[in-house]
Amino acid sequence: MNKTRPALRSFPDRVRQVVLFEVGGLLLITPPFVWLSGVPLGDSIGLLALIAAIAALWNGVYNTLFDWCEARLTGRRADRRPLRLRIVHALGFEGGLLTLSLPLIMWWTGMDWLAALIADIALALSYVAYAFVFNLAYDRLFPIGGEPVHAD
Repeated sequence: MNKTRPALRSFPDRVRQVVLFEVGGLLLITPPFVWLSGVPLGDSIGLLALIAAIAALWNGVYNTLFDWCEARLTGRRADRRPLRLRIVHALGFEGGLLTLSLPLIMWWTGMDWLAALIADIALALSYVAYAFVFNLAYDRLFPIGGEPVHAD
């Protein structure tokens, strides 16, 4: 087992990552959500902003724990994560967020359980694709420790 622990992202770096992710997500996801759900723009913005706040907290907790576990188990830094593990990472994040957001969507919009589940799954699928692309780009643009990262 590798006794050397790889560097993790700093707290300011993690905050930058979360803020950029959530702002980008709101800008990309709100218009199609309004159009497809029929929920008025003001209600949609409020709901998605609240989900974004929940997601921001979840993002920080989930990514930090995932990175910590990955570093402990593999000795690898998060910015060197292989493709297959990136997919698992994105799906795990969205699965946890789905559990947190479904009751909120039902309450906020008055949707029944099935309609809210469909809306939440659509949001999750949108964010899975976005999270994959965003985190890959973020790791390339902001490598840990500033050293260049090469695609594996």
